[in-house]
This record gives sequence, C-alpha cells and structure tokens, in this order.
Amino acid sequence: MRLVLPVFFLFFLLPGCKKTIEKQKENLIVEAMTDGKWKVASFTDDSSDLTSSFSGYSFQYYENRTVDAFQNGTLDKSGTWTEDIDNLNISANFAGVSNPLALINGTWHIEESDWVYVIASQGNKLMRLEKI
Repeated sequence: MRLVLPVFFLFFLLPGCKKTIEKQKENLIVEAMTDGKWKVASFTDDSSDLTSSFSGYSFQYYENRTVDAFQNGTLDKSGTWTEDIDNLNISANFAGVSNPLALINGTWHIEESDWVYVIASQGNKLMRLEKI
C-alpha cells in the first residue's frame, strides 16, 4: 500500500509536467520573438529573390500576439501572429495589405532558429528573419 500511493500521485503529476514543459517552450518562443525588432534578411519565392522588397521594413512582435510592421521607422501596418510549438510553425496575418507584407501572411514552418535568427518556409517561399 505504501508504494501504491506515490505511484498513484505520480500518475496524476505527469500530465501536469508535460503541460509545464509545453508552457516553458511557448514562453521561450514568445520571449525570443518579442525581445527586439526583426528584419527580413532574405526572402525567396521559387527562384525569385524578393529580399529588396522588404528594404526599410522592421517588425516588432508583442506578447499579446500582435505585430507591428515599420517602414523606415514609421508604423506601416499592424497584424497578428501565433505560434504552434508542436508543429514548429509560426503564423502571421496583416489584413488588407499588398506586397511585400502580403507575402508574409500565412503559416510558416520553422526550419532553423536561434535567439537572433529564424529560417522558415511556406511552400516554395523561404524567409530568413534576423534581429536588428
């Protein structure tokens, strides 16, 4: 009976531990995204290099899942962003915009990341974001 009680409690604590780990992962992503401004360092669609379309743009992500796009330091548009930790995806939505911001809309799969850069793909598009 003495062994049954600790095992019983452990059984109920394990799902809580998994939720705690998932929350910590989410917190790390949010902290990385919201700590500083980002720029598009490279952007390709198929074989077309569209990086210059983002010249002068910077992006500030916020914990409330909004994002501001600045062009030459002036707020151009605001949008939203979300993360999907389990699938390594991040999504962005700037409503009613044209290119180049429209190119960022949608769900992106994170191919590689570090505290200061993210490489993500969406179909034939490949984007590298870097902290400024």
